[in-house]
Amino acid sequence: MITDQKRILSKEADLHSYAFDGSFGYYLPERVVQPINSDEVIDIVKLANQYLVPIYPRGQATCLSGGPLPVDGGIVIDMVKMDQKLEIDSENLIAIVSPGVITASIQKAALEKGYFYPPDPSSAHVSTIGGNVAENSGGPRGLKYGITGDYVIGLEVVTPEGKLIRTGGQTIKNVTGYNLTKLIVGSEGTLGIVTEITLRLIPKPKKSVSLMAVFDQLVDSGASISTILSSGILPAAMEIMDQSCIQAVENFKPSGYPTDAAAIVLIELDGHPVAIEDEIKEVATICKQLHARTVKVATTEEERGKLWEARKLVSPAITKIKPTKISEDATVPRSQIPRMFERLIEIREKYAIDLVVFGHAGDGNLHPNILADKRDQEEMRRVEDAVTEIFEAAIELGGTLSGEHGIGTMKAPYMEKELGIDGLEMMKRVKEAWDPNNIMNPKKIFPTPGVSKLVLTDD
Repeated sequence: MITDQKRILSKEADLHSYAFDGSFGYYLPERVVQPINSDEVIDIVKLANQYLVPIYPRGQATCLSGGPLPVDGGIVIDMVKMDQKLEIDSENLIAIVSPGVITASIQKAALEKGYFYPPDPSSAHVSTIGGNVAENSGGPRGLKYGITGDYVIGLEVVTPEGKLIRTGGQTIKNVTGYNLTKLIVGSEGTLGIVTEITLRLIPKPKKSVSLMAVFDQLVDSGASISTILSSGILPAAMEIMDQSCIQAVENFKPSGYPTDAAAIVLIELDGHPVAIEDEIKEVATICKQLHARTVKVATTEEERGKLWEARKLVSPAITKIKPTKISEDATVPRSQIPRMFERLIEIREKYAIDLVVFGHAGDGNLHPNILADKRDQEEMRRVEDAVTEIFEAAIELGGTLSGEHGIGTMKAPYMEKELGIDGLEMMKRVKEAWDPNNIMNPKKIFPTPGVSKLVLTDD
């Protein structure tokens, strides 16, 4: 049990610091504890399970779907002090890390050894790897390299009953029984608390080059993405920003983006230097055939870094438009990207809302963000209707509610639309089997009346 009282927080000011994340909602916990090892986590969980106290694992709270919110009070387990282990095993090309380690620190440590940890959520410089595992985070490089779950090969987990188990291991191949590692990744802390993670690494690409294609029509930019992918070229990343995003970034921190463009597409190619030269020419040709105004190749690392720095500034930049930002990540098949753009434009006009579009368009993972003022209840009702229609559009086009942000509280009301009654019921059975007392991050993923609606969230 934790004996250091400095790591048990009960003062009201401290509790308020743990009442929110990067999404909607404000729920005050009754206590916050900060374990530094798995034994302390085990003791906390056993006690909580004995007295039926809800517990909420939390990293840096960059979550955009309400994942760590303590909706039923109880105990927030702050995992950020569990950051002692960051080992790079060069012989086996793996990293063994504690859940509180910052993702960018893993990327840096791998690069120093000549290796590459590809998952790169925009919050990588502040988010913890444990949070990334809980949400199965993605990022721009997900197009070519996959997301967090594709690199997690082993876990140490404290179950809701306070037992310590290991799943997977240090081998790339492992088909011993059910794949519990994959089950835990993306479970949003509802099935257990991860206390150690084994990640696979890959060799660092020999060369990377970035391009920016400028379009006067949003739909043309979407068509260029699907055409490039169908040509046989697989970029490391393909990101899109619409005009509102471009203008917001330029007002926030000028980066040289063309503010009169309807959209820009950022493309990163990596691999063998000779192959990249041919791919640059082919990508530029495709974009120009689809009415790109210009295609600019970043010729220096400084130019390349500036392009991508501006993309990562989108989220903070657009909050200057209005104070309330609703961040979504509806995902569609690549072939449906142009149609999804059309639907988003229709939704923006239908509900008269400030809707901007950016995201990882290469894998169909779009981030339609709605800017509003939560004090305006009439506007928020329109926003909620628009969000519902965005999800419906994604599902109708063969897509999904979430590509990387998770479900949490924000998307729980829409789960049945995608999974159906029977599919959702099977997920509930898994939750009940793992967590029979329902103490582990309750009221997440599954619909709960009165918790998830946008208009009601801050009541």
